[in-house]
Amino acid sequence: MTAPQLKVVPPAPERPAVPQRRSNLLSHPLLKPVLALAVLLALDILFIPGFLKLEIKDGHLYGPLIDILNRAAPLMLAALGMTLVIATRGIDISVGAVVALSGTVAAMLIGGTMVMNNGVPEYVANTPMPLALAAALGAALLCGAWNGALVAGLKLQPIVATLILMVAGRGLAQLLTDGQIVTVYYQPFFFLGSGYLLGLPFALWVVLAVLLVVGLLLKKTALGLFIQTVGINPVAARLAGIRTATLIFLVYVFCSLCAGMAGLMISSNIKSADANNAGLMLELDAILAVTLGGTSLAGGKFSLAGSMIGALIIQTLTWTIYSLGVPPEVNMVVKAIVVFAVCLSQSAGFQQLWKRRK
Repeated sequence: MTAPQLKVVPPAPERPAVPQRRSNLLSHPLLKPVLALAVLLALDILFIPGFLKLEIKDGHLYGPLIDILNRAAPLMLAALGMTLVIATRGIDISVGAVVALSGTVAAMLIGGTMVMNNGVPEYVANTPMPLALAAALGAALLCGAWNGALVAGLKLQPIVATLILMVAGRGLAQLLTDGQIVTVYYQPFFFLGSGYLLGLPFALWVVLAVLLVVGLLLKKTALGLFIQTVGINPVAARLAGIRTATLIFLVYVFCSLCAGMAGLMISSNIKSADANNAGLMLELDAILAVTLGGTSLAGGKFSLAGSMIGALIIQTLTWTIYSLGVPPEVNMVVKAIVVFAVCLSQSAGFQQLWKRRK
């Protein structure tokens, strides 16, 4: 009996690998905010003459693009802190009040007294500027510690806990100034909000430094993973050994610190402290910038780069509306529509309904 012969089947030819670069690019989380910013810039180029014009004066760059970047710096800082808060399933609506309080503390301490220096009048600070800036940032840190203690310690709802400081913080700033605008006359203080370094606004370098430090901490340490874990499932994170309460507390402290630095920039730029209007509705812009950048309102998923792009989108939109002569009231309506659209895009129920309709 002959042994059965084995039939050798030649291997199927390997299919060439399909390049995934295009699909990865289309699914990149930053694609939508980048496209939105590009559309806004294209509209500005078409309808606003000289939008791309840049000129150098006294070694500094000037132009609409530089102006947008400079004015977006405080919002970028606020968005950085808000990103980490939202990533932990929180919210901080006291950002504008912290901005007003920190700017008020700095302006009141620095002020400016005229003295004669060799027959030339000049203004000197009432308090050494480093000490005044430290006091202003210290006030912001105390505000963050208050929010963190209420949320992480007493387990209050974040929107309720920060609502307390939203009202009390601005009220305290108004009490300190008696509801009046405090003017600053000390020239070195103006450099923080309107000075230039290497041709670019100094405020941008501050934002870049904070972004770089935070980005390195999130990427090179386990901090980013811990924040994502707390945002996805805080109970599981606590059972896994993560000190969720401490992490949430520090996140709110950092958010208020960023708002305090933004307040210093704003008061330095306008050379005064306006407790009534400084940082007004800035928390709305910060939340909108974070959500436009792809951070999930449900927590866990966040993007620092996306938040920076979102802040640029908001500032570009504001600049465009004002430049085209549109009434300022329209700006708030447009922002409300954008907030509504972003919330719908992140709603699981709306996404399921949209898939059924398709």
